[in-house]
Amino acid sequence: MFEGKEYVYEVYKTGSFSKAAEKLYITQPSLSAMIKKIEHRLGAPIFDRSTVPPRLTECGERYIRMTERLMDMENEFGNYLNDLEELRTGHLAIGGTHLFTSYILPPLLQRFMKAFPGVEMNLVESNTKQLEQLLLSGSLDLVIDNYPFSESIYERKWFCTEHLLLAVPRAMVSGKPGHLSNAMLHARDVRQNRHLSPELPGVDLQLFQEEPFLLLRPGNDTRERSERLLSEAGVRHPRVPLYLDQQMTAYHLACHGMGIAFVTDTLIRNVPSDPGIVFFRPKAQGDVDRRNIYFYYKRSRYLTRAMEAFLAALPDTGEQSTPGTQG
Repeated sequence: MFEGKEYVYEVYKTGSFSKAAEKLYITQPSLSAMIKKIEHRLGAPIFDRSTVPPRLTECGERYIRMTERLMDMENEFGNYLNDLEELRTGHLAIGGTHLFTSYILPPLLQRFMKAFPGVEMNLVESNTKQLEQLLLSGSLDLVIDNYPFSESIYERKWFCTEHLLLAVPRAMVSGKPGHLSNAMLHARDVRQNRHLSPELPGVDLQLFQEEPFLLLRPGNDTRERSERLLSEAGVRHPRVPLYLDQQMTAYHLACHGMGIAFVTDTLIRNVPSDPGIVFFRPKAQGDVDRRNIYFYYKRSRYLTRAMEAFLAALPDTGEQSTPGTQG
């Protein structure tokens, strides 16, 4: 209905078909034909051509008012698009589990929000299953996780590689073979990446088969890898006093002497040290003791400017590891 409104508005502004045609770089007959076509579509005249200059009819006055409103909205939307392109506005929703939302995301969000204060941020903390559902539905733009999401559905950007370690209460090391002292690590050693040294021996989990293990519930990647490590060591039926939802909870219970937990160096680097806990690198086949952390987003969705800027701003944390290597 308002297609060609710019021609009508130019005649209204200049008060003349000839002047409007000149400004629009078309002939006067062509302009007159265009406006008659619009009037025919409306079923009413816009201009009273019996006067000089031509006057607006009642329908024409309403048409011009509506045209001005449309032009204002177009200008407003154009300004919005400019702001969106320069990230003076926008929205970004990111999800992660407790460990990532507590320790990994805060410095990343702080830098991004400082660089783009106009972007509205939403941070969602949940378990991996719920986070994937929110990502699939479009409620989240990005999810950070160490669980392998389907590559047929999600794109991903590598963030870092993390390694599984044993968190063992000191009391459970007592009485074990003396050579364990050569493999023992403290939190400061992990923060200095000593656990990545090829000279550090991995420990046989059979040495701890009589001790209780604090495992996560099924459906968790840490649980799956923990079971593989125990199975590879011949520990088929570990004693498990508690099954838990969060790696962080398992670690805190281990610090209270309640069992051995499988934890990542990501966690150890970020939580306060506890003098009652020590760490060991488990003997592992292949890459079962290490995994990559990715930012995931849905393949079929539009990659917004805010998503692009956040992913581009991620720090370079080194080379991505490949199976069979320490990364």
